[in-house]
Amino acid sequence: MSESTTIRYVGLDVHKDSIAIAVASSDGKPPVSLGSVPGDIPALIKRLLRLGPAASLRCCYEAGPTGLGLVRRLKEAGIACQVIAPSLVPVRPGVRIKTDRRDAVKLAQYLRSGDLTPIHVLDPATEAIRDLERARDDAKRAERAARHRLSKFLLRHGRWFEGRSTWGPAHLAWLAKQQFDNSAHQDVMDDYREAVELATARVGRLTVRLAERVATWEKAPLVTALQALRGVDLVSAATLVAEVEDFRRFSSATELMSFVGLVPSEHSSGGSRRRGRITRTGNSHVRRILVESAWHYRRQPRMSKAIRARNDKVSAAVRAIAWKAQQRLHKRLFRLTGNGKPATRAVTAVARELAGFVWAIAREEVLLAG
Repeated sequence: MSESTTIRYVGLDVHKDSIAIAVASSDGKPPVSLGSVPGDIPALIKRLLRLGPAASLRCCYEAGPTGLGLVRRLKEAGIACQVIAPSLVPVRPGVRIKTDRRDAVKLAQYLRSGDLTPIHVLDPATEAIRDLERARDDAKRAERAARHRLSKFLLRHGRWFEGRSTWGPAHLAWLAKQQFDNSAHQDVMDDYREAVELATARVGRLTVRLAERVATWEKAPLVTALQALRGVDLVSAATLVAEVEDFRRFSSATELMSFVGLVPSEHSSGGSRRRGRITRTGNSHVRRILVESAWHYRRQPRMSKAIRARNDKVSAAVRAIAWKAQQRLHKRLFRLTGNGKPATRAVTAVARELAGFVWAIAREEVLLAG
């Protein structure tokens, strides 16, 4: 193989201020470290092109806080690049020395041998929606924490709401009436209430922004279609689409279930087959949405006013899939809990099947669009 056609596998250990480079040639020679360059993408591209023509380079780096900007810039320069899942990089037992250069060499070596697992690189518009829905999720977590602190403060002082549900109008009116004789306690009460109000306002503001951005997103039809399912509202549907982006990369529903970590773990050898709890690998955001949505299938199948309004916006094929999901998943959940399975485990099993219906609707939308 001539020098110009030799494939060079380049491992990049990327940090904010520096990028370590290592290269392994297709001729089988051991990978070598090329040192590091400042965290400047044009300088990195210039350094890479010294190794050979862009078409002969195969680069990779681990997914991390530096984001996806580097892979996009390299592809614009004609250099093939993959972003690697860090948790799936092979680890050699007994290695106790870790440096940036060694990590780059390891990536180059494993890229050449084909032992790395790349992640799916989102397009910029989808990444922006994903950042927005994750920001809303962060705000929701902060709201729950603020509410928890307030409720536990009141509980310590023997005060709890006896209504049917908390954080509704009746509960908020009850909170407004809580007064303490001790001024220090009243200061705490006022501060916790203000924190809850600010957190709730933040969630509402981001929810409105998410709805506005999704309306102009090219994947808005799929977001609308997924809302035909019970338990899947705008935020849930936007999260599913933004996190997965292209459902076509899953050739079957089982692959999607595996991607979100809802398949059972397995330890089998010889004639013994043992299956355990779900793997909980892959995308935790999608897994959480599916589990939360699965709880809604405790209720009998019916077309409520809200669900019917959402179904009126989708095709007949999607409506049929959503109705089949209501019937099948409710029956499945009822049977599992009736047989003595804990509710949380039963809901997890239903969430796995719900992922199959999500995949079916996404595939239907692709057929309609095509």
